[in-house]
Amino acid sequence: MAELKPAYLIHGDDHGAIAERRAGLRTLAESEQDAGGSVELFEGERGTPEAVALALTAMTLGTGRRVMLVEGVERWREKDVETHLAPVMSDMPPDTTLALFAREENRTSAPAAVHEAVLSVGGQVVAQMTVKPWELAGWVRGQAARMGISLDGAAAKALVAQVGERQQRLLRELEKLALEGEQTREGSPERVIGVEDIDRRAAHSAQWQAFSLADALVAGAGREAALSYLRLRQQGERLPGLSYLMAQRLRDGLAIALRLRAGASMAEVRRGLRMPARAAERFVSDVARTEPERLRTALGALADLELDSRGGAVLSATRSPFTGLSEDTQAVHAIEAITTAP
Repeated sequence: MAELKPAYLIHGDDHGAIAERRAGLRTLAESEQDAGGSVELFEGERGTPEAVALALTAMTLGTGRRVMLVEGVERWREKDVETHLAPVMSDMPPDTTLALFAREENRTSAPAAVHEAVLSVGGQVVAQMTVKPWELAGWVRGQAARMGISLDGAAAKALVAQVGERQQRLLRELEKLALEGEQTREGSPERVIGVEDIDRRAAHSAQWQAFSLADALVAGAGREAALSYLRLRQQGERLPGLSYLMAQRLRDGLAIALRLRAGASMAEVRRGLRMPARAAERFVSDVARTEPERLRTALGALADLELDSRGGAVLSATRSPFTGLSEDTQAVHAIEAITTAP
């Protein structure tokens, strides 16, 4: 397998970029499986420093490169890395690549010992960090220039205002704008895009798309909800933000369900909603077909998802079986629980 290093640490708070790096590495590894290589995923109980160290020392029957993808490194403890994993990594098996992924937040980050262990074997540490909100317009202009697009300050600010602050979504919109091919200034190789073009072509904030995901949860449309979630995550949306918007929509649905139970008419309820008439009619109709208790259960499932994605309950005995899995796996399980509830 060409150009793969012995170890990687991909870390940071730009979770969308980390997911793209992971997908790209996995695709590269799987393309070589015909040559006897293998790809293994370690998460949850298999994704601890001790478990990964044991797997590194285990014999394999493969004749090609072995690629090990490890999730949840942001939850590792410094002492566990120093005791179990670092000594094994100092003598990495040949034809092995260990890729460690840490989706960091304010209170969780990859231990320093992981950085040191990766660098000590000639590996690569890649930080995927989000740009500060006040720096986004300048960042957008720089990315646009690399794609041959000329954006002034006003157009860059307009793009951020419409698309939102997720860098992956901003990049996708710039790529679409570059492909559309605007007229160029005379003598300039760059495509020129102004505020009017941004207003006309760029996608709007992910908030409404997240509400569409929440509406699918209310309606019990599991497949639609799962696909909406995966699309939003691919665009770079973070689970905490999506959970907040979904919970907000479900609370609105519960309030409507209780009003309908109390005798309010659907027309009366629709008139009080601050959304387009057609969207309000569909939302109220979906709520009318479900029970308030189901919506309460859905809110409870979202609360469990938030707890699990932050490391689970304080006491290990009270943690759910999904604690420690990747947050996307946890979210898909929550969506399934919500949409299949009676």
